[in-house]
Amino acid sequence: MSTSAALADQNHQPAVDFGALKARQQNAWSSGDYAVVGTTLQIVGESLCEALDLRAGSKVLDVAAGNGNGALAAARRWCDVTATDYVPALLERARERAKADRLSITFQEADAENLPFADQSFDTVLSIFGVMFTPDQERAAGELLRVCKRGGSIGLANWTPDGFIGQVFKTIGRHVPTPAGARSPALWGSRPRLEELFPATSASVAAMPRQFVFRYKSPEHWLEVFRTFYGPVLKTFAALEPAGQDALATDLLALVARFNRADGGTMVVPSEYQEVVVTRL
Repeated sequence: MSTSAALADQNHQPAVDFGALKARQQNAWSSGDYAVVGTTLQIVGESLCEALDLRAGSKVLDVAAGNGNGALAAARRWCDVTATDYVPALLERARERAKADRLSITFQEADAENLPFADQSFDTVLSIFGVMFTPDQERAAGELLRVCKRGGSIGLANWTPDGFIGQVFKTIGRHVPTPAGARSPALWGSRPRLEELFPATSASVAAMPRQFVFRYKSPEHWLEVFRTFYGPVLKTFAALEPAGQDALATDLLALVARFNRADGGTMVVPSEYQEVVVTRL
């Protein structure tokens, strides 16, 4: 199925119990330790902040901040930064990093679909591989628009459906199907979906395909890290019997082999994402 066909199919799914799905996702992201993976993605935060052309003193909100890549990058540019997530343990990791770098950031537990801030509170709102995982995508996008000032910017880094991580999601979904009606988070990495979430009446969307390169000691090393620390993969393995776990591991390693550009046994895998700048009208 093509990406466009998959998008159309995803957008005509039956109703889903968002509350149950949110609880399931929160449980997944609370498992393992995403910070072990997240810290390797710091370059994405730096690139997004440059794309946003952040100015010192701007009020910046990092939504679904995880271990703080976007918040830290904004704070390095002398912005007034607030970082939110609905997983307290992840915010604690971000707080530790900010303290180590002597960066001033306000941390607040919050749900991306119900942000506890007044309308037009921030000059810039950003999210790096975060808000894309919300179950109610329209509501989350609406919240980003609501808290962003008119003329302000929303910056996003979203994995694409056809890139490596998008294909990881697709692979694990073949082994443990997602709940009926749930939309793939990778849809946030498709231009048509972005234009639906941020309609032209309220925003203008600019998106640039980028590559983040996963560099690990070996494909097996990557698999060990992701099945131990990356919540969605960890929970998928945990839901399977031993034979199913072996089959999933085989499929994931085959996927790595398809993308891997390294020789000598190491892993160098580019993963496409969309670097998005939405201007609030």
